[in-house]
Amino acid sequence: MQRLGTETAFEVLVRARALEAQGREIVHLEIGEPDFDTPGNIVEAGVDALRGGWTHYGPSPGLPALREAIAEYVGESRGVRVSSEEVVIVPGGKPIIFFTILALVEEGDEVIYPNPGFPIYESMIEFVGARPIPIHLREERAFGFDVNDLASKISDRTKLIILNSPHNPTGGVLSEKDVRAIAKVIGDRDVMILSDEIYSRLIFEGEHFSIMSIPEFRDRTILLDGFSKTFAMTGWRLGYGVMRHDLATQISRLMTNSNSCTASFTQMAGVAALHGDQSSVEYMRQEFLRRRDVMVNALNNIKGFRCQKPGGAFYVFPNIEGTGWTSKKLADGLLEEAGVACLSGTAFGSFGEGYIRFSIANSIENIEKALERISCWVKEHV
Repeated sequence: MQRLGTETAFEVLVRARALEAQGREIVHLEIGEPDFDTPGNIVEAGVDALRGGWTHYGPSPGLPALREAIAEYVGESRGVRVSSEEVVIVPGGKPIIFFTILALVEEGDEVIYPNPGFPIYESMIEFVGARPIPIHLREERAFGFDVNDLASKISDRTKLIILNSPHNPTGGVLSEKDVRAIAKVIGDRDVMILSDEIYSRLIFEGEHFSIMSIPEFRDRTILLDGFSKTFAMTGWRLGYGVMRHDLATQISRLMTNSNSCTASFTQMAGVAALHGDQSSVEYMRQEFLRRRDVMVNALNNIKGFRCQKPGGAFYVFPNIEGTGWTSKKLADGLLEEAGVACLSGTAFGSFGEGYIRFSIANSIENIEKALERISCWVKEHV
């Protein structure tokens, strides 16, 4: 258990709530969830499902109706043929990370993953006794993979490579050219890919491209996606993995042994999300784009801050080395003294030092209030 990490965002949220209980006003830019309500048609579908009796156990890999809807959606969006038997529905996106590493990685194996990156990757690699091999995502490369660095890290012990695009925490996006270069470097080695594409519908420039779309990687990829970010359904706990049938069977066994199944009424709401009006997704994307520009432009005018425009997701990841402060101390200072909750870059791995992460999943009004507080704090302390 000592090898198991955590997700700092929830710890910072608890600290922020404690300050609010003391009467402090806190601007929340720490939690990675859309601040929009779940679209009405999805809510109504969930309510109808509850009233219609979808309150019992379902199959461990998911309800046939949702598995079929996901197979159709992934087939269209990634340009590959997908059968419903290759889809496993899980309560949120994390179980696919958890189950994939439990199923494929043994003690002593190596797993290559992005750093800074979603903290659960490294946590789970450590948990199973494997060796985490970080790929340093560098600001000068727009936080993309350096394929030469990747090539140097692949060994005979490499069992799994984790990709994440759009990327948390940096907002970096792997282009089709990037993904094809990564695929070429991996070649025909006996290595599986976990492709975390949870932010695939929240891209600001260009289009999403999945390594699963490359024929040679079709059966070597476990695609992770879900409903939390795209449809503002974080509390519904609804995610999925797409993988070849034999592996899906084993991941379903892990579902049986852990969660039994994902809530049936939630899955019926998921069917409505995929089959219904998609305008809410585009509205959110446009709003996040607007907020991104406000946040980045203002941060670049604050002493000691330097911020690139992220290509996707809903985070900004400014470089704060110019302030002379370490990431953790600066994030703590902004929370406790300026009333702005954010995350230290080191919450996402050792290569996150020198950066902090702001979530832009808040209103323009609150973002501007946070920016004013940050500016005032910096004038006093930098």
